[in-house]
Amino acid sequence: MQVTKDKITEIFYLTDEFCQEFTINFQHYLIGNKPKRTQKMTDSEVITILIFFIWVDLEI
Repeated sequence: MQVTKDKITEIFYLTDEFCQEFTINFQHYLIGNKPKRTQKMTDSEVITILIFFIWVDLEI
């Protein structure tokens, strides 16, 4: 299966939806202090990049 921009966009959309629901449902289970610095990338962007690299590695 070819990696296309549409597929990457679809993966990002799904991971972003998951991360939003995860944050809402599990916020009260988190322990520790919130980070003082703001993130430069969202969790869904990081997960999408990881999925992309695994996908490309499997095609080789």
